[in-house]
Amino acid sequence: MRHHTTRAGRFAAYVAVWLVLTFLASLALFLVSSRSVVLASHDAVIRPDLDGHVVLHTGPVLPDFRAETGHRVGVDIRLGKTDAKSTQELVRRYAYIASQPEGQVAKVKEALTDMAYAALLRGAVVGLLPILVWLLLGPGRRRELVARARSPAGVLAVLLVLLLVLVSWQPWGSADDPVVARRTWVPLAQFVGPEVQLPHEADDIEVLGDVTTTQTRRLIESAVSTYDKSKSFYAQAADTAAGLDLHRRGDGETVVALVSDRHDNIGMDPVARAVADAAGATAVFDAGDDTSSGNSWEAFSLDSITAAFEDLDRWGVAGNHDHGSFVSGYLADHDWRMLDGSVVSGPGHTTLLGVDDPRSSGLGDWRDETGLSFDEVGSRLADEACAADEKVTTLLVHDADLGTEALERGCVDLVLSGHLHVQVGPTRVIGRNGEAGYTYTNGTTGGAAYAIAVGSKPRREAEMTLVTYRDGRPAGIQPVLLQTDGTFHVRPYVELHLSEDKGPTELAGRTPAGGGQ
Repeated sequence: MRHHTTRAGRFAAYVAVWLVLTFLASLALFLVSSRSVVLASHDAVIRPDLDGHVVLHTGPVLPDFRAETGHRVGVDIRLGKTDAKSTQELVRRYAYIASQPEGQVAKVKEALTDMAYAALLRGAVVGLLPILVWLLLGPGRRRELVARARSPAGVLAVLLVLLLVLVSWQPWGSADDPVVARRTWVPLAQFVGPEVQLPHEADDIEVLGDVTTTQTRRLIESAVSTYDKSKSFYAQAADTAAGLDLHRRGDGETVVALVSDRHDNIGMDPVARAVADAAGATAVFDAGDDTSSGNSWEAFSLDSITAAFEDLDRWGVAGNHDHGSFVSGYLADHDWRMLDGSVVSGPGHTTLLGVDDPRSSGLGDWRDETGLSFDEVGSRLADEACAADEKVTTLLVHDADLGTEALERGCVDLVLSGHLHVQVGPTRVIGRNGEAGYTYTNGTTGGAAYAIAVGSKPRREAEMTLVTYRDGRPAGIQPVLLQTDGTFHVRPYVELHLSEDKGPTELAGRTPAGGGQ
């Protein structure tokens, strides 16, 4: 009995030592780790620390900023390269992103969490190594090593190790104090002066600096002004959207919010979410053009829409301005179900088909085949829809012209799209097989003029659409538009009649393939 008690106590001691070593090793590994991310339109490197602040190093021109995290763990963020063409453009970007920071905050938290898990895993292994070495040596070998360490040769070996550490460290070296060491953290309000009225969100922000140029102060003042305008306009719009008189979802119905052509306007994301919540939407369709060029610096836009609709089911396709594979791949990595030309299960017991705009990649690829034209991709989509085991409920594309052939064959109930930046439809189409379907084009959710939507308010009316499904088929559509003066225009709910004979095919108001924005 005593033997078993001794073994249990020894095992508990090993576990306790392993836990202590794991904690110390994990903490050390966590604090020396770093992660490269795209943040606020920059290549950035983030490093955790125990300073309790978020410290943002903006570079040699603008001052550094910091704010308390509210707990012991802090993070050091060093911004690197960006494609902004001027300091003024860069500062405006900061202001727009700061007005809707949820996506960027979530990204930093995600990176820190990943680093913490990685450090914990490596720390557990590192903490186990000394125990394994201790056990492998055995009592006899351990006594022998202790005896040797006390010998002249052992003492000499220890001194040699200490000497090597000292030479590597070189504490006797001297260097000029860096410029940053001669600066102190001051409140942002003190830095910009009493003439700049700061929002209350900036109360805890500090700036590293002493004397700053008039030009830098003016840049910050401009950023604050842009922040105020953007924050107040979109916050008021989101509050108003929550009380809109929308079509009420009936029993057994599913509502999906359709957005498209955001073009980096993250201010509209909480507004679109408020509209979705007011209608009881449980899913979102993204018809593409979330960015203006598809560059990695535009990840802030993708982070924003992901954060806005994080708890809803999400499907999407890339648009023609989402050049390359970055946008589609990034959204897929953040739990969007990006459609790839295969029929999948959709919201409300529906079937869903879609594909990225063939102009977005420059290849017009269809799965493993490349070199297809816009019209050929549309034909492949029609083939896929008509070959499906059950009728495709929704075809989600960026440009509705990709769904024309599938509608004309009578193989889909509803084609949803964007691209034109103006609403078209819903238009009823009778297929060659006598089956009815609809095509509908959503306007620009970002309120974009051409491919530009970033601003303190939409550049043109911004549109979101609510699509209602009943018994696994489309039942109705309701567009919701936000005007540039902040007022909403809720258009009537339109019933979709798929089984009734409503007359001949209508395909008016479309542009030729490849047209639009």
